[in-house]
Amino acid sequence: MVYHDHTCTIKKLREELTRALMEVKDGNSVEGGIEGSLESFDQLVKEMTTKQQDIKSFAFKTKSMLSGMEQKVHSAKKRELMYWYLASRGVPKSLHCLCLKLAEEYAVNAMARSRLPTPEHVSRLADTSFHHVVLLTDNVLAASVVISSTVENAANPEKLVFHIVTDKKTYNPMHAWFAINSLKSAAVEVKGLHQYDWSEEVNVGVKQMLEIHRLIWSHYYNNLKEDDFEYEGENKNCLEALSPSCLSLMNHLRIYIPELFPDLNKIVFLDDDVVVQHDISSLWTLDLNGKVVGAVVDSWCGDNCCPGRKYKDYLNFSHSIISSNLDQDHCAWLSGMNVFDLEAWRRTNITTSYHKWLKLSLNSGLTLWQPGVLPPTLLSFEGQVHPIDPLWHVDGLGYRSSSAHGEILEAAAVLHFTGPAKPWLEIGSPEVRRLWNRHVNFSNSFIRKCRILG
Repeated sequence: MVYHDHTCTIKKLREELTRALMEVKDGNSVEGGIEGSLESFDQLVKEMTTKQQDIKSFAFKTKSMLSGMEQKVHSAKKRELMYWYLASRGVPKSLHCLCLKLAEEYAVNAMARSRLPTPEHVSRLADTSFHHVVLLTDNVLAASVVISSTVENAANPEKLVFHIVTDKKTYNPMHAWFAINSLKSAAVEVKGLHQYDWSEEVNVGVKQMLEIHRLIWSHYYNNLKEDDFEYEGENKNCLEALSPSCLSLMNHLRIYIPELFPDLNKIVFLDDDVVVQHDISSLWTLDLNGKVVGAVVDSWCGDNCCPGRKYKDYLNFSHSIISSNLDQDHCAWLSGMNVFDLEAWRRTNITTSYHKWLKLSLNSGLTLWQPGVLPPTLLSFEGQVHPIDPLWHVDGLGYRSSSAHGEILEAAAVLHFTGPAKPWLEIGSPEVRRLWNRHVNFSNSFIRKCRILG
């Protein structure tokens, strides 16, 4: 009889608790609100025992406490992600130091001002039988890793000719680094933008291009909502679009590569946030089937899996100008390790088309795409892309979690640290940063003086 009564009591309590929980679950508000809600289980027990409240009150108090805790966790996660993102926007003091030390060296050391490339290698600069690699960068350390990793893994490094284009403020440090740390086999040219003698038409085109990109960036920034500052899910694209690199002249100049190198017919373009792991010499013999650019389009991760992002991640398909020309689920080709047939490029109107799209964006309220160099590039190169093997280029290593691991990372010819966590920043994953760090010469006196650590 006692057992039966006990069972009935438990059943009654269970039904009452279930009913109270369902009422709280279906309710639109928390009794008493979130403010002043209990913050620990001990407080909850004390509240219930001292005031002898019923089960319904217990359910409401529990919901209030859990809701408050969820909000605090969400807020803390949001702040942590924002701090992580903001940390990716700065330039480390050690990199500033490196540029300053090298600029000083350029001023006082004749060797740091010596000719690049050396006189015996000058003829290679326009010799199309050599393998020409182009970098547009203002990051000395990054450029050194790209070049050292490419040379170290090259089957025939003496065939390589590197063309570094940089801005005026970085020219002296960049020149000093490669003059002092000269390569015995490959040739390296360092050229500042101030050393180019461009036509008035090109100068005007570059200025207009930068101004429209600045307007797109400003429009996007001014229309951001508070929810856009959550660095997770789809919202992370919003913050990445506000990266300073979206306004970088060095990034946008790639559309003028044929004008930068009028004597070359085929080049491999490398971003400064890549590291080369295998010999890439066969890229220069790839048949692009008449297309202008060779790029990774399909992915190593299987069918229906893009190597990077889809068109809809860059372009605004609510505009008929975009939706009538493109498929939003089409994979965007990867930029940052590309083969360019400059002769084929010169036979097309790609650069003109690029400027046409910029003007269309300007006349369409600056809302055709997110800020950045890639959206108008995707549009202007449409139909001119030749897919290459996915293992030539694996990207996404600058994100918190990369889908590429183990064998894929080792097999990839070029690893690309797309995303906020660049390899020279401490916020990146140690696992992938080590793949980049092994090509940094930590015994170099300038590296040591500026305390650049792996």
